[in-house]
Amino acid sequence: MNIRKLRYLLVSIIFSASALAQVGGNNTYEFLNLPISARVSALGGNLISVKDNDLNVSLINPSLLSDSMNNNIALSYINYFADINYGYVAFAKHFDKIGNFSAGIHYLDYGKFIRADDIGNTDGTFGASEMSFNLAYARSIIDTNLTIGATLKTIYSQLESFTSWGSALDIAATYVRPSNGFAAAVVIKNMGRQWKPYVVGNREKLPFEVQIGISKKPKHVPFRFSIIYENLEQWDLTYVDPANPPLTEDPLTGEPIKQNKTKILADKFMLHIVLGGEFIITKNLFLRLGYNYQRREELKIPEKKGMAGFSFGFGFRIYKFHFSYGRAVYHLAGPSNNFSISCDLNSFYGKKFKSTATQ
Repeated sequence: MNIRKLRYLLVSIIFSASALAQVGGNNTYEFLNLPISARVSALGGNLISVKDNDLNVSLINPSLLSDSMNNNIALSYINYFADINYGYVAFAKHFDKIGNFSAGIHYLDYGKFIRADDIGNTDGTFGASEMSFNLAYARSIIDTNLTIGATLKTIYSQLESFTSWGSALDIAATYVRPSNGFAAAVVIKNMGRQWKPYVVGNREKLPFEVQIGISKKPKHVPFRFSIIYENLEQWDLTYVDPANPPLTEDPLTGEPIKQNKTKILADKFMLHIVLGGEFIITKNLFLRLGYNYQRREELKIPEKKGMAGFSFGFGFRIYKFHFSYGRAVYHLAGPSNNFSISCDLNSFYGKKFKSTATQ
């Protein structure tokens, strides 16, 4: 019986050179890279450089935690593909003179599978799931415009009778200039170790990654854009399908096909880029669009590209709750649908409700 193992992460703040050449599909605990908020999903799958009072965003960049999230709770549910579902729940707390904390659980359920032997005889069903317990901390340093943060993750995975656990660490820094709506961030993700592998003697690597991003909201313009550069640790993310390699010579003449080096260079650069934009219709209503070039290039069908790589969604406030919806198109086979809800528990106890530009 073949069981595809899915992989996970953490805790060790030391980089090793061997970790600097890992991309998706080559590591364990890959579920940690799934967009876990509707807002993030709608904006292309990544958003590390917008600092407001949205606890959902701080889950991918711990340095975005702020005192405005004190006693906030956030929940998210994602209807993924092939009966796969995942989500999270998180709670944030501020302590004077100490900093900001959040605790959360990130889970993924792969659903039920039919157990069968090599010749197709069935013997019931089995399940597969993964989970990460996260503890994050952030505080401002130097001045209120620069914040650093870290998230410690404890990961557990069960795939049929195979189990694994590990730990990972994210560290991040965010600089904001509220006067001109600018923010910049860097996140180093998933430094750690798989302590117990699925198979003895076959320890796997975690999906280590370095990301940088900026966002900007021009004055008097109800729009914010963000640009994220992913996988800073590895330049060439090009995937070549072994079943359909690119032509290197003319099939009729046999002469070498001249390559457009500028186009190749631009393509390699764009494979790192995630673009997002938020339209701030009112202080309680937001429209969102995103574009993920790598997702489009790897999952589109040449004969019918469709909307692969594009995403969209919206967010709104009703009473004391913030709702968000995100829809990301991966392939012609269908999109994913993300739903998030958050609220400030202080508002239920008569305390002043804290709010900043958007959520």
